[in-house]
Amino acid sequence: MKSIFCPLGKGLLLALALGSAAPVMAQARRLDPEHLSHDWILLNTNVQMNTPNSGLNLDKPGCVAVTYTVGSGGVPMNVKVAKVVPRSDLGPAAASAVANFRYGPSLTNRQGDPVDTYYVVAFNSPDDKAKRQALTDACKLPGYGQ
Repeated sequence: MKSIFCPLGKGLLLALALGSAAPVMAQARRLDPEHLSHDWILLNTNVQMNTPNSGLNLDKPGCVAVTYTVGSGGVPMNVKVAKVVPRSDLGPAAASAVANFRYGPSLTNRQGDPVDTYYVVAFNSPDDKAKRQALTDACKLPGYGQ
């Protein structure tokens, strides 16, 4: 009886452990920036950014797409530069700005479910609205839904 109970007990313990770890291992929903406000509201009115003094294409119009997860506390986690157009040394500056964002849950996300998203930071953008839009469109990332 002991030999039957031990494997059964170990299996039950393993199933319980995996069941309790499932919410931690679950992946956050992916939302595009235009629909992020349905779940999370940006609370900052301005943010600090670490800008380089010198580097490649710092004075040219460009954009940087930064991916991150809005954690359950409203703080960006896993902040990563995903795309830089054109190639420049502005990626770390954009990532530092996004890392300083702070969010509050919306009324439809009162429980504060984490969400994966991205933000496009534009640098030296033109005054013309159509040209500015074309600049930021170059950094849009696929795979983020509504």
